[in-house]
Amino acid sequence: MTPMAKPTSAQILACRKLGMSDKEIEEMYADDEDVDKGVEMPWDLTADEHKAAMKMANADEHKKPKTPAKRERKSNPTKAGIIAEIATFLTENSEFATENVEITNKERMIAFKIGDERYEITLIQKRKPKN
Repeated sequence: MTPMAKPTSAQILACRKLGMSDKEIEEMYADDEDVDKGVEMPWDLTADEHKAAMKMANADEHKKPKTPAKRERKSNPTKAGIIAEIATFLTENSEFATENVEITNKERMIAFKIGDERYEITLIQKRKPKN
């Protein structure tokens, strides 16, 4: 390391503008020189404090929160009944030759086949309009 140069007049003037006395300016530059030489200072952290500070500095502030438990969906018997009736209609009363009629989601979706083509019916319940 190169020895620290004495403070310039501009640096001394800047320190005086901050309200520092000549003695405080001398002490500050002497302390800076000691720090550059690796002298242990009274404000240095202990080994344990340094270790804790490094751990905090490298901590991940943006950890993803734990995933909450899956919320239980309310059953909708009206939608389930409509899907069941449509499935019954497709298997028993349809004029098309429907095959493999399957309720893939009991309150939402029916899949079936007519000839070589596959189809899906999805039931959507609209929300009530806001007032």
